[in-house]
Amino acid sequence: MKIQKTLITEENENWLYGWRRTALLVTLVLVTVFSQVDRILPFILAESIKDDLKLGDMQLGLITGVAFSVCYSLASLPLARLADRGWARPILVGCIILWSIMTGLGGLATGFLTLALSRFGVALGEAGGTPASHALITAKIPEKFRGRAIGLIAMGIPLGTMLGFAWGGYAGDTIGWRNTLFAAGVLGLFIVMIVLAFVGVRVFKAPNPVNNENLFKAGKALFAKPAFPWLFATAHLLGFTSAPFYIFTAPFLIREHGFTTAEVGLSFGILQGLMGIAGTVIGGRLFDKVVSRNTGRIMNPPAFLFLLASLTTCAALFAPTGWMAIALFVPAMLSFAFLLPFAFGTGHLVAGKGKHAFATGLLMLGSGLLPAAIAPLLTGLISDMATKAGIHNGLQIGLLVTPVFSLLTGIGCLIISRKLTVPYRKTQNY
Repeated sequence: MKIQKTLITEENENWLYGWRRTALLVTLVLVTVFSQVDRILPFILAESIKDDLKLGDMQLGLITGVAFSVCYSLASLPLARLADRGWARPILVGCIILWSIMTGLGGLATGFLTLALSRFGVALGEAGGTPASHALITAKIPEKFRGRAIGLIAMGIPLGTMLGFAWGGYAGDTIGWRNTLFAAGVLGLFIVMIVLAFVGVRVFKAPNPVNNENLFKAGKALFAKPAFPWLFATAHLLGFTSAPFYIFTAPFLIREHGFTTAEVGLSFGILQGLMGIAGTVIGGRLFDKVVSRNTGRIMNPPAFLFLLASLTTCAALFAPTGWMAIALFVPAMLSFAFLLPFAFGTGHLVAGKGKHAFATGLLMLGSGLLPAAIAPLLTGLISDMATKAGIHNGLQIGLLVTPVFSLLTGIGCLIISRKLTVPYRKTQNY
């Protein structure tokens, strides 16, 4: 404990307080919001893109899954390592510029290949956003507020989802999907100016010791800790349940219940955003409380929520009315957001000082590589097969992937809790 207090005292001079801390957090929330908007737009615009470019559900799954997730996940690790070494600011600025430009270029797509290439570019840009943001938090925010800070930044995901669905649905119906992507790219460049004003691009001295291990050795050391392999596995399970949900729920509601794109954007999108905001804020505060009490079982709260969501999501797919289906999707919307501060916060605790962004990158790799690539493809393939077999809406069957993996995610969280029964502040040997 004496060593820990010494470290905290030494880091006080690097921490931000008052309006500076608020400005940093608000800026990082905005970055996350517009990152999510650019990521979510192809989901709400999927039907228009599919009709215009003559794509199938499996091709949509490839574009929104493989084309994005492979580049996003693999690029996150080297960028996270650089962020831990003090390069978080320039990485953040450069990434925003790249993903904004590539989003706009997506509006020029002429077919499957060109749209996929634009999504590769967006993914490469967005890969550094979250690790860089987390590196800034651990460098500039006191430890007792870390969970809340992570929760606030994670709040940008549901806010961006809500904005992406609501604005994207409206814009898609009024100005078309191509102009919607152009407009999103231009808006992203304005965020760069805000980041330059309140974050800057200067390389700062990393407040925590960072050794010169290569990526392989650093990852091996982290996986040697008992809890981290289970965190990584559960991140995979989360990706398998969330990716199909975000990509295919809007088309499901349009096909099954006759909603227009704008109606889905306003109803489903806004509700998903509100549940996401509630989940990240409550999850962040609860995570700080659970850690401060040293009671263990850190991951139990999200575990129970995912078990509930597996039941309600399954019921939603067979609900007789559209509004009933949307209501039954609510626990799933809440669970995805609620888990974020718990997962990232626990990853930081397990990783220890100097590897916070790297732990974030690994968890992003877990949820974003194979799951985001395979799950949408699997869902689309099942949907196409079910449709050929004569089922009216094949997505009703394909989307059963979501409740199955929601159940497995809840079980994974319970296992992590068992691995974290020793209070963190007494030992970091997880």
